[in-house]
Amino acid sequence: MEQPPPHDPDAPLAAPTRDERTYAMLCHVTALAGLAVPLVGNIVVPLIIWLIKREESPFVDDQGKEAVNFQITVSIAKAISILLTFALIGIPLLAIIFIAWIVLIIIATLRSNDGIAYRYPFAIRLIK
Repeated sequence: MEQPPPHDPDAPLAAPTRDERTYAMLCHVTALAGLAVPLVGNIVVPLIIWLIKREESPFVDDQGKEAVNFQITVSIAKAISILLTFALIGIPLLAIIFIAWIVLIIIATLRSNDGIAYRYPFAIRLIK
């Protein structure tokens, strides 16, 4: 049996189905689990959803990678800010990171639910 060709990440995505939009949205919004389980919840939950659904949908694959990359970037920024708390600049940085994290997750969740592929600003693209 022939396997479908791999998805070209630069090619436009086909209009996602309702299920694809739901799973892509979940990749973004479940990062808020980091509020309940700090340091891991924000990465692990979106990672699990992405790993389970990435083969089924190019849209979920794209948005899952984007969500996980953003959460890794935020975790790195938080770690650096915690180190900078000794210089007193880390405290306001942590507040800015937290507010931006919440706002960008909400924007990404809404865009994914609308079937629009969202790109987080400043995210390091570690997973390609």
